[in-house]
Parts: sequence; structure tokens; C-alpha cells
Amino acid sequence: MPGEEPADEPLPPRAQVVADALAAAGATGRVRQLPDSARTAAQAAQALGCHVGQIANSLVFLADGEPLLVLTSGAHRVDTTALAATLEVEAITRATPEQVRTATGQAIGGVAPVGHPAPLRTVVDVALDAYAQVWAAGGTPHTVFPTTFAELVRLTGGRPSVVGD
Repeated sequence: MPGEEPADEPLPPRAQVVADALAAAGATGRVRQLPDSARTAAQAAQALGCHVGQIANSLVFLADGEPLLVLTSGAHRVDTTALAATLEVEAITRATPEQVRTATGQAIGGVAPVGHPAPLRTVVDVALDAYAQVWAAGGTPHTVFPTTFAELVRLTGGRPSVVGD
């Protein structure tokens, strides 16, 4: 299976935090290490042999200055104006790399939906529900895990929403 790592190869520390959070939450998938980077949805889809829409991008924004995690289909772009109206906030802006790391403990390109220092307000793109299986980052640009839309909502306490097109 693409993305399988040898059983004796330890995960990177940030990915192990995600794996532990997934296990504690009763998630069905496990973190897998890829030989190549999955920093972008297109790279991840190519490495996994799946549709780009099956990749759950973890994007961090600031909603009125507070971190907001948006899990969006790799086939979509986030419409921050429409999402701000949906969430009833004045403005949603892209977080800086430093703000992303502070909020998640992870670097851009590998941000997982879980394993953060504190829970984040989360929105989950309803477009991900079109797929029986989706893939999310596992805490590093080389790690991913399989999941479902319903499980992402449960794991993150996220709000299902249309996030863009």
C-alpha cells in the first residue's frame, strides 16, 4: 500500500504526537511515512494514488485574531470572505508560518488535524464527505493518515461547512 512504512521505523517526533492523539481518540487510521514530500495536496495525491479532492488540507487562518483550522478538500480554495460570514467573524486572514507553528506545534506543509498544544476552532469542508476515504497530514510534510469526513469532524470537534470552491 502506498505510504506504508516499515514496522520498525520510528515516526518523527511530531508525527508520533499525532499518532498518539489519533490512538487516544480511537481513530481508525495510522500515521504513515511517505518516501517523498506530501507538502501540497497535489504531491500527496500523487504519492498516494488518489484524487486530489481526497486530500484534507489543514490550513491555519486567524479569525478575528484567533487561530482557525480549516480542513479543506485539496480540490478547493478557501473563500475567506464567505467563511467569515458563515462563522460570524469580521475577518479571516492567513496565519504566518510562525503563527501556524505556535497554534499547532507543526510546520506548514505537515499540519495535522490533531496533536496540537490546545484544541483549535475547526471547520471541516463538506466536500470531503464525497469520498469514502480521505487523507490528512500526519504532523510532518512526509507523513499522512487515512480517515473519513465523519471521523475528521469527530476528532476535531469541527463544524462541517462549505469553505470555498
